[in-house]
Amino acid sequence: MDSDPKLTQHDENAAILAHRSLVMNRRVRRLSSLIAEIIPMGASTLLDVGAGSGEMALAVSRFRPELAVSGVDVFVRPKTFIPVAEYDGTRLPFDDDSIDVVMTVDVLHHCDDPVAVLRECARVASKWVVIKDHVCDSAYDRVMLRFMDWVGNRAHGVVLPYNYLSSSGWDAAFEQAGLRSVQHSRKLAIYPMPFDLVFGGTLHCLHLLEKR
Repeated sequence: MDSDPKLTQHDENAAILAHRSLVMNRRVRRLSSLIAEIIPMGASTLLDVGAGSGEMALAVSRFRPELAVSGVDVFVRPKTFIPVAEYDGTRLPFDDDSIDVVMTVDVLHHCDDPVAVLRECARVASKWVVIKDHVCDSAYDRVMLRFMDWVGNRAHGVVLPYNYLSSSGWDAAFEQAGLRSVQHSRKLAIYPMPFDLVFGGTLHCLHLLEKR
């Protein structure tokens, strides 16, 4: 018997609403706190690459009010919480070494060439790049990450290439981009228990990167 399309749509909507309620609000609070903590003191400007609505960068600035925050995205939403400029996904519209800290949060695995994006972040940053993304070291990791991406992004029309890097893949990407990790964490406690046991663990990474 064919499945009921109304039931299917209802189930999808319920999953999306649950994701927003249980995950997204906590995710913004938790990650913005961790990012604000990892950014070195003395920085005054922060650029969010792939900023979306700018909600994450705004939350970071609430912990670090001395930071002037702005963002770029390939699609600028009608309403954003911070100034967001459009860019072509290839070249950031900023001069070399012009931003104290460049950050990108759960963006690189949506890119066809994460290393090229990292190189651009490094070019624009005067010294520091902060990334939060996923780590895929097994077939199980890939299944879980694909599911998480689908639930979190499908309703927003986000491109889903599922381009996850392994631990060694990230090391190689940093090297190719002229960056080195000086501080990192794999256990970010983004989700409430018991969900963090399944969807957290070591599937995530947060790095403070320094230009070589």
